[in-house]
Amino acid sequence: MRVTSSLLIGSLLLLLLASVEMRPGKDKGLTHKLTRDRMRGIRRHSRSGPSRPVAGDCSELTESGDVFIDCQDRRLASVPTSQTWSKTPKHLLLARNKIKVLREDAFSGFESLTSLDLQQNQISLVVEGAFQGLIRLKTLLLQHNRLGTLSEEALIPMPNLRYLRLYDNPWSCDCTMDSVVRTLQVPSNRNLGNHARCAGPTWLKGIKLKQIDPKLLCVEAFPGGPQLDNQTDPIKPREPSPIRTKPDATTSCHTYLFPQIRMDCSKRGLTEVPTGIPEDVVHMDLSHNSIRHLKARNFQGARALRTLNISHNNLEHIDKASLFGLLHLLELDLSNNSLHFVHYGVLEDLYFLSQLKLADNPWVCNYSIHYMVYWLQLHSKVRHSGLWCQSPPEHTGRSVAEYVYSYNKECPKDRQHSLSDPDQTDPELWNTPMEAQGELEELEPSHLRGPQKYQIIRLS
Repeated sequence: MRVTSSLLIGSLLLLLLASVEMRPGKDKGLTHKLTRDRMRGIRRHSRSGPSRPVAGDCSELTESGDVFIDCQDRRLASVPTSQTWSKTPKHLLLARNKIKVLREDAFSGFESLTSLDLQQNQISLVVEGAFQGLIRLKTLLLQHNRLGTLSEEALIPMPNLRYLRLYDNPWSCDCTMDSVVRTLQVPSNRNLGNHARCAGPTWLKGIKLKQIDPKLLCVEAFPGGPQLDNQTDPIKPREPSPIRTKPDATTSCHTYLFPQIRMDCSKRGLTEVPTGIPEDVVHMDLSHNSIRHLKARNFQGARALRTLNISHNNLEHIDKASLFGLLHLLELDLSNNSLHFVHYGVLEDLYFLSQLKLADNPWVCNYSIHYMVYWLQLHSKVRHSGLWCQSPPEHTGRSVAEYVYSYNKECPKDRQHSLSDPDQTDPELWNTPMEAQGELEELEPSHLRGPQKYQIIRLS
């Protein structure tokens, strides 16, 4: 019996040990299942948002039914690899990265692209097969890079290319550029390579690729110019300094075509509004420059503008017709400038304006500021901010609207007081015929003349 009981106790101990060993495994399996279910829930939630992360920390966006892959400002050194998208991507945005070389088949998997934005990288080399397969591509942006040369073979895989931007690159106008220059100058390619200029050799510097004579690209020396022994570039005869021209919007600013055309001209050292603003620009940023004066018809051609930022410019004067034509403008930012008032009629074309930023300007509360208040009263749906009196001292800190209200409220009393002033002309003059009053005024000096019986006071 003693042996039997010992065996029974031993069996029970073994069963207890086995159950203890199995329990942690069961908990681990349960934990793994919960973690897996949680990750599935996270994935389901991410698909429901307006954008989702993709390879290379990029985002997938949808605008007007087209899929955009937004990889801007990601510090990428190469083109991210393609993967499975919710829909076939039409636009790839790679601006403001650190890409230096476009290698062969760099865009494999992106064959459906219609636009490709590579501006503001450090691209210095494009291998001939880099754009292989992009037969649907219509827009290619390569401006603001470090390209010195480009072969025609690099463009051949893109038969539907309609817009090519190459400006702000240090183009070396030599024999290696012959084929691409001839391609750009074909009349049907009128939107390929506009504004791009030679950076060297010295005697071709500044000439547009669209205008240069291709025969000069393979000439080793300036025709008819002297050549020094230790100098690779010939000496070009001295010419008079060219007439200063206004800055051009296309070459002075960064233009982003998708999802809406946006022109970034901020911090470009501009002293005036650049010319040649494209008529289809929707958003324009001119902030942080040194523009003091908006002149008539500065934005005449930019009829599609919806937002305009002119803040931080030390702006002092706005001509009456400076905003002419901006019928569809929705937002206007005039904050952080040096405006004292806005001239009568400046805002008359802004029929659909919904937001007006006016903060941090030295608004002077005198009669000149009334127009702004009256215009805002007539356009009550315009949200505005920052309209406060900065001078004279007696009105500093007051709302401009409050100042105008008090001015109009006190105006009749001032008029009554001035009429009862004993220093004024004899009241009998008010009963004389107008012809006699005119004769008296001709005999008196202007500074001694009394008030006329009838005066026209313009309030707006």
